[in-house]
Amino acid sequence: MKTAKPATAPPASPALPAVELRVPTDEDALNWHRVFNDPEVMEFHGGSPAELSVYEELTARQRRHHAELGFCLYTLLDPADGAVIGFTGAQPWPRDWGPAGEIEIGWRLGRAYWGRGYATAAATAALASVRAAGVRHVVAMVDARNERSIAVTRRLGMRRAETVIPPEGNRTAYCHRLEL
Repeated sequence: MKTAKPATAPPASPALPAVELRVPTDEDALNWHRVFNDPEVMEFHGGSPAELSVYEELTARQRRHHAELGFCLYTLLDPADGAVIGFTGAQPWPRDWGPAGEIEIGWRLGRAYWGRGYATAAATAALASVRAAGVRHVVAMVDARNERSIAVTRRLGMRRAETVIPPEGNRTAYCHRLEL
């Protein structure tokens, strides 16, 4: 499979950094596993780091999404040195509860990259590919305790539309919406 060359997006605003996004490669499964292998990063994503096989399946699924839909969860690169710092992008909501059938935008960064504007800048850049694919609106499902991600949804112009209790019933999530 031909790998897309990383694209550089200009800063979303003067205060945000430039970002590079690429369609995930086979090697990015290991990169994502390494950068997300931190209980703080995984606090709102199941609590403990995932096995490498989870990221192997996830990166393969994202390549399929990009080929079929024109967008995916892209690997996010540090433009200064090309290091993988996380992912951002969009995919069909993968569960049968919550916003089933809708397109979810999401982001996850390694702990060392929090608080620098990367999530907002990268999500803004990823929204361009979603718009280009003809998607009219996106959602973001965010754990109600995840104040950092809730702040990103506000910076993207999203509005909180509903409260969702996942079937496990052990937490609350907010579904945020954005018309494109």
